[in-house]
Amino acid sequence: MTDIIDFNGLTRRHLLAGLGATAALALAGCTTANRASIADTPSRGNLPPEYLAAYGPIEDGGFTIPAIDLKRMDPQFLRREVAYNGPEAPGTIIIDTPTRFAYLIQPGGTAMRYGVGIGRDGFAWDGRARVQFKRRWPRWTPPSEMIARQPELEQYRQGMEPGLMNPLGARALYLFQNGKDTLYRLHGTPEWWTIGKAVSSGCVRFMNHDIIDLYDRAADGATVIVNQQSGAITV
Repeated sequence: MTDIIDFNGLTRRHLLAGLGATAALALAGCTTANRASIADTPSRGNLPPEYLAAYGPIEDGGFTIPAIDLKRMDPQFLRREVAYNGPEAPGTIIIDTPTRFAYLIQPGGTAMRYGVGIGRDGFAWDGRARVQFKRRWPRWTPPSEMIARQPELEQYRQGMEPGLMNPLGARALYLFQNGKDTLYRLHGTPEWWTIGKAVSSGCVRFMNHDIIDLYDRAADGATVIVNQQSGAITV
């Protein structure tokens, strides 16, 4: 797998394809009811203006998702379209934990790549699963094992209400294996600065902006491959 765009040679077509309709609308001077102004969004270095639109404030589900401070983000973890020549079928989601990237395989030899945060050592999981269902602004219910390790979470045994500080963020994709809940999720996070790091208790976290993009592109029942082996996917 090799990049078809980079920060020194971006093409508008590939960049807009990777960032999605939000960036295209903003740059065209359009507005939508669920997208806020990006006038005050910070920039970083030579990032193209499309990123200001893609990672600006979002009005969604009654919540205002703050802009990502691009000055604090490693650019490699921003969403982009890349070439893909591997064996997986379009629609497959690959989580490559060694590189901290997620890929949604697309038709035509491309994939959408996202930066992710992964589980701490000792909480890692790999294998094949499927997206059993997807949820907008999900409730977060910590499993009993987590509550046993962190008794302060007892107050959330029946679930934490959706919101900007909910650990599952704006969207969640629920992974099942052989018909059983793995308890692993692909989800958003309010702690966007943790992308690219190993910090969570096993689940795979995306910036809220990116999990919304993945949610809109991914199908119910999609195959998810979580890889822990270094070098299994070449970028």
